[in-house]
Amino acid sequence: MTLGEKIAVMRTLANLSQEQLAEKLQVSRQSVSKWESGKNAPDLTTLLKIADVFGLTTDELLRDELPLSPTYIEPLFRPKESVNEKLKYFGTDGFRGEAGEALTAEQTFKIGRFLGWYFSAALSGRPVNHKARVVIGKDTRLSSYMFEYAIVAGLTASGADVYMLHVTTTPSVSYVVRQDGFDCGVMISASHNPYYDNGIKLINANGEKMEDAVLLLAEKYLDGDLRQFETENGDLPAAKREKIGRITDYTAGRNRYVGYLISLAANSYRPLHIALDCANGASWMIARAVFSALGANISVIGDEPNGLNINENIGSTQTGKLQKFVRENRCDVGYAFDGDADRCIAVDNEGNIVNGDHIVYILAVMLRRKGLLKNNAVAATVMSNLGFFKALEEAGIGCVQTTVGDKFVYDAMVEHDLSIGGEQTGHTILGKYASTGDGILTAIMLTECMIESKKSLKELASPVKMYPQTVKNVTVKNKAAVTADPVVRATLEQISGELGDAGRILLRESGTEPVVRIMVEATTRKQCDSCAARLAECILKQGYNWKGE
Repeated sequence: MTLGEKIAVMRTLANLSQEQLAEKLQVSRQSVSKWESGKNAPDLTTLLKIADVFGLTTDELLRDELPLSPTYIEPLFRPKESVNEKLKYFGTDGFRGEAGEALTAEQTFKIGRFLGWYFSAALSGRPVNHKARVVIGKDTRLSSYMFEYAIVAGLTASGADVYMLHVTTTPSVSYVVRQDGFDCGVMISASHNPYYDNGIKLINANGEKMEDAVLLLAEKYLDGDLRQFETENGDLPAAKREKIGRITDYTAGRNRYVGYLISLAANSYRPLHIALDCANGASWMIARAVFSALGANISVIGDEPNGLNINENIGSTQTGKLQKFVRENRCDVGYAFDGDADRCIAVDNEGNIVNGDHIVYILAVMLRRKGLLKNNAVAATVMSNLGFFKALEEAGIGCVQTTVGDKFVYDAMVEHDLSIGGEQTGHTILGKYASTGDGILTAIMLTECMIESKKSLKELASPVKMYPQTVKNVTVKNKAAVTADPVVRATLEQISGELGDAGRILLRESGTEPVVRIMVEATTRKQCDSCAARLAECILKQGYNWKGE
């Protein structure tokens, strides 16, 4: 029996018309008709809703035969439950928090159990008896080894085969997943956070961040909500005998990624003295190998990880050591990566920071010169500097603005068919070569720009005149109420009008903390601080401060 035939039978047994079922699922009647006639199939989110309407697990819904004891009377339906529902654990950059407290080994084991089950189940679109294949990487944190073993245990207990890249970068996991046909990838890292934090980043088969619908299902399992799962003794079915998953050392995959990066360079770097700051993180071996193979005279700092020193006063968020090193050693350029090397911040030969805004501008100009800048535009977040937007405008390059988060930048690139996008923090995505931010790839492309243009990085970045910027966080008890408050909005509009074309002010809710962020750009630092203080004072006067005083 096909899925469409099953939906028709269950709908009839439940005394529902196509219109009534469509209303419950918040879809059109035509959609239901197409499912039942086999012309189309419901997506994952709708499948979850259909299972709820008919009181089934998703596995029961997808079986060839109908369950023996169906219960169709007064089904529980939760229309608010969708991919738009706010995720509890997974943010825009994975499940992240202090190791052993916000993120535990037990939770990580369960994430492995879920992934191993899901990517072997019909719910994920895999064929019957499919054996999931998952590739895993980690950074250099002390806790990364604990979480690696926990998630591997969970995956193999659910029957998945696991391939271990060991210490490697997030973009390398994305590359290997995509190139070697894995069902998904896992990166154990908290990126630029201190060593005591860690995180679980999930990557889909296309090398992109995992879909929200899958993350939502994983969270239900983490919280013990098993209504949409086929269970065995109160849990997901456990693999037995020959179906238990295998574990394979897969450093060969990491080595192929290194070879891929080297292949992207069209020039020899032999004349250049390049400084690398690896943040005592995941790039400490890979970055050295790549730039050495390209012939550069390299100097490396942040290449002595001990499990406790990742991002400690070093890396892309703390570039002081690299800036000093570049100046004192007369390097041509310096590149700083974060803990998992999905970011890159550059330093020019005079020790000046070249941030993500500069980088996107430089690479966009290069791509346009080569006829590779799709739709003559880039993607960037609203937090990019006003000077960046003005430089793009003067260069005749458009910009699609997104909310904060490299996930949203990538989504905008896909939707608008763009070649490049990024954030001021150093996440730069080059769509032709990668589906995620890649710090080492970014460094290669910047070096290519320098060699081909015969210009220093300072010269290439000079058209972007950064405006003074102030970001002020205000701790509040209701973020949504603040941004909707008419008095706050009126004050925001008044300040915006005063700034005119010479500046801007933004008010946005934090995605991870009970704060709203005020960002002001103007011609002077004093004006930035003054405008931010005015809006913050207005918010507090409206009674939104955390203590309600």
